[in-house]
Amino acid sequence: MRKNKEPQLTAIQFQKAVLTWFKKNGRKNLPWQLAITPYRVWVSEIMLQQTQVTTVIPYFERFMNEFPTIEKLASADADHVMHLWTGLGYYSRARNLHKTAKIITTDLQGQFPNTLEALSALPGIGRSTAAAIISIAFNKRATILDGNVKRVLSRYIGIDQWPGNKAIEQQLWKVAEFYTPQKQCREYTQVMMDLGATLCTRTKPACHECPLQASCVAFASGEPEKFPGKKATKALPIKKGFMLVLYKSDGTILLEQRPPVGLWGGLWCLPEYSAEFENINEWCKKQYGLEIGKLNAGIGFRHTFSHFHYDISPLHALVKKDVLRISEQKTFLWYDLDNPAKIGLAKPIQSILSEIKMNAA
Repeated sequence: MRKNKEPQLTAIQFQKAVLTWFKKNGRKNLPWQLAITPYRVWVSEIMLQQTQVTTVIPYFERFMNEFPTIEKLASADADHVMHLWTGLGYYSRARNLHKTAKIITTDLQGQFPNTLEALSALPGIGRSTAAAIISIAFNKRATILDGNVKRVLSRYIGIDQWPGNKAIEQQLWKVAEFYTPQKQCREYTQVMMDLGATLCTRTKPACHECPLQASCVAFASGEPEKFPGKKATKALPIKKGFMLVLYKSDGTILLEQRPPVGLWGGLWCLPEYSAEFENINEWCKKQYGLEIGKLNAGIGFRHTFSHFHYDISPLHALVKKDVLRISEQKTFLWYDLDNPAKIGLAKPIQSILSEIKMNAA
């Protein structure tokens, strides 16, 4: 790591520089910035974890339309919550959002916590997310350190190691704490997020527009993109499998609900078939009590998770006989493409079903 120089700006000068920039250039009309409440801020912060603003906006607006209050969210059916999250990814966020809504409504009498300790104790809320809620929703001093802020501060003080390293992260927390002001807390939190999202981006940072350029170590180096360092990457393993698209004569398609924990936890998926099985027809009969007709291969594709690639090969077949009356079991559903149930779908499943509907049109 390069030896860091002392920042040229004092805390007060740093705060003044970024807040002046924010007054003129900051984002102030995002949906969650209007009619601010702790509930709206919390939902937006959870959605924004590892997800870009442009992607989040329509999801947030639909979510608020369906669940305008935390009480509405707490009383909602889990499938309905997951349905509105379909396509946003990282579905544990939705499950934790639902859990936390129930805790706040039931155990805390609907009162949203306003301390780091209380918020961090709730499912899905970490230290930085808790601080963002406190500073934005309550306009109280709290220090954030999300991915965007890590990048801004790493470049400013010249950290060229991966900020996910525990020692580096602790250093960044101290720096972030040093610069966090006592006043204008909401604006400061927002500007630090904005700088990382709009100027101090991973690639091609707009240094010429940055209010911190003159005292930024990364800019002075001439190679700001090298800061901070990246995590050592490893080749992702590849897994292969089949997804069965099993139709009834009325056009409905069999879906099954995944277990609540694990991959795609709680979501509805097409039946998965491992390549190690030799006879799909016999497997369908044993597993689902279904007799199927001729199998037809669909177009395969790759879905990438954070820790592996999944090469999916769809196989289509007509169900000739439902021996076990599978529709009477709660974890199975015959999905109607023309009148879809409000359930949470894994993204690859959504893609396959959308393609089927489009081809049938």
